[in-house]
Amino acid sequence: MDKRIAFLVASEGIEQAELTDPWAAVEEAGGVPRLLSTKLGTVRAYNHLDPADEFTVDVALSDANPADYAGVVLPGGVANADELRMDEDAVRFVQAIAAAGKPIAAICHAPWLLVEADLVNGRVLTSFPSLATDIRNAGGEWVDREVQVCDHREWRLVTSRTPKDLPAFNQAALKEFGLG
Repeated sequence: MDKRIAFLVASEGIEQAELTDPWAAVEEAGGVPRLLSTKLGTVRAYNHLDPADEFTVDVALSDANPADYAGVVLPGGVANADELRMDEDAVRFVQAIAAAGKPIAAICHAPWLLVEADLVNGRVLTSFPSLATDIRNAGGEWVDREVQVCDHREWRLVTSRTPKDLPAFNQAALKEFGLG
């Protein structure tokens, strides 16, 4: 059976490297990445603040079944993360993934969705430094590391800070997804 990995994004503002690098890593390791978003059509990625490529959505979050996926990647990007955390389908999706004991990998600003979904309390994670207070306020412990794997509960969480951490992030995420 194909090991499908959900890549959860909003309609725009996705940090392109944080989408495309883990996507390529999942494909190269034999997994099947699928792009899930708030609506069907295309999404716009960015290279920091500069518009970059568009990507075609595979499944709308409102139609997505968490049981169909072995794990989820949450790319960053400020606008992406801010929009996604306000989407009820996105919140429900990550909550269901966690409840099923499946791994979540979140980079940069993506942990905002985990804060919104009440999945940070009691966990150790990293992120873009500006989220440290949000993570602490949600009951998590923020650390400044290129990658942090937290596994002290029912599900495992991989987090990283920025695109420069992608090699370590990809390696840790693939391990948790059982790929490679």
